[in-house]
Amino acid sequence: MKSVYSARYRTLIGRLRRARTDAGLTQAQVAAELGRPQSFISKCESGERRIDPVELELLARLYGKPLPFFLPEEEEA
Repeated sequence: MKSVYSARYRTLIGRLRRARTDAGLTQAQVAAELGRPQSFISKCESGERRIDPVELELLARLYGKPLPFFLPEEEEA
């Protein structure tokens, strides 16, 4: 099945997953911190659910990463 997301968005969701694991957190721990079900994090990381800017900012803060970490430069995509 072909992805409907751009290469830049796929990079973003890959970096989300990496930031979470770098922070030593499980999907369940992140979900509990946000007051969401674990499936919410799973769907965000798999691309099944798009992430809005406010959610990205919350996740970045939780993972201890600056927002630019998640946003690839044009030439990276």
